[in-house]
Amino acid sequence: MNYTIKQVSEKTHLKPHVLRYYEREGLLPFVDRSESGIRRYSEEDLEWLSLICCLKNTGMAIKQIREFVELSLQGKETLKERCSMLIAHKGSRGSDCRT
Repeated sequence: MNYTIKQVSEKTHLKPHVLRYYEREGLLPFVDRSESGIRRYSEEDLEWLSLICCLKNTGMAIKQIREFVELSLQGKETLKERCSMLIAHKGSRGSDCRT
């Protein structure tokens, strides 16, 4: 199923301009478009948005999120690098959480 930007905005509570910004910044480089240029978000795009929002809510910078997305798109071989990135981010926040 595909969703319009308005539907995604309603589902995620993100304003359309934020969704467009995320796309421009390379956080959602895979959003499909119709022949007339209308964005068509997939279920997978909504999952990516959920991850992006989660990372954003931890205080991760857009630049770091973009890097994380780019690494994720490269596949399993970047898993260690992504884990290291998350651990470093957690450490930079001064969290007392222990894993």
